[in-house]
Amino acid sequence: MERVTDAPEGRARSAEQARVNDYDRFAEAYAAENEENLVNAYYERPGMLALAGDVAGRRILDAGCGSGALSAALRDRGAVVTGIDASAGMLALAKRRLGDEATLHLVDLSDPLPFADGAFDDVVASLVLHYLEDWGPVLAELRRVLRPGGRLIASVDHPFVAYTIQDPRPDYFATTSYTFDWTFNGQSVPMRFWRRPLHVMTDAFTTAGFRLSAISEPQPDPAARELFPDAFHALSTKTCFLFFVLEVPPSAAGSDE
Repeated sequence: MERVTDAPEGRARSAEQARVNDYDRFAEAYAAENEENLVNAYYERPGMLALAGDVAGRRILDAGCGSGALSAALRDRGAVVTGIDASAGMLALAKRRLGDEATLHLVDLSDPLPFADGAFDDVVASLVLHYLEDWGPVLAELRRVLRPGGRLIASVDHPFVAYTIQDPRPDYFATTSYTFDWTFNGQSVPMRFWRRPLHVMTDAFTTAGFRLSAISEPQPDPAARELFPDAFHALSTKTCFLFFVLEVPPSAAGSDE
C-alpha cells in the first residue's frame, strides 16, 4: 500500500485522488450526455424499468439518483420516490427536474442511511455499486431499509467487460480497481471503478440477506435502432451492463428476532 506523507508530492497525490469520480465537477455535462444517449436512455434505464415492473404506489429509494432521470421515470409510473446521492451538484439537477417537493438527500452510500428499518418497498441502484470497493456495509444498509418481501434492483458494469478492457488483463478472480478518463463536452475527468468476478457479486448479495431473483442481460430499446444504427448493432451483440433483482425473503422479519 502506498504511504501518503505530508510532503508536497504526497499532498498533490491526495488532491488528485480526491478529484476522482468528482461528479460535482461535471454534473451538467454528464446529465446532458445521460439524457438521450444510447447506453443510458435506450438501454440501462429501460432495463431497470422493465425489471421494476408495476411500481404504482411503491415506496422506492433511488440510491445514487444522479440528476434524477430514473427517479422521474419511476414517479411518472406512480411510485413514491426518495433520491439520495453523494454529489450536491447532481442533486441540484435532480431537484430542478423533480420539483421542490421532491424528497432528496445528500448521502454517501458508504455511510449509514438516514431511514428507518423497512422504510422502502424497493431500492434501485443504477450503475452505482461498481464505484465501491467494499459492498458489504452498503448492501447491509440497503437490506435494512427494505421491508420483508422488498426488492433491490441493481445494474453494474458487466464483469466480463471490465475484465477485458484492461491491458494486461487482471486476475479475473480478484477484486481490482481500474481508472480512465471520461470526456464530456471537451472536459476530461478521471474516473475509478471496481471490478469483481460474478461469484463475488452474488456472494455479497446473499451474505447481506438477499435472495437472487433474476440476473438480466437485456437488449437495447428497439426504438434506438434508427437513432443509433451502428452503435445499436454493437450494443445488441456485446455485453455492457449486468442487472440483478434481489429480494428480501418475506420471512426476514421473523428470522431477525
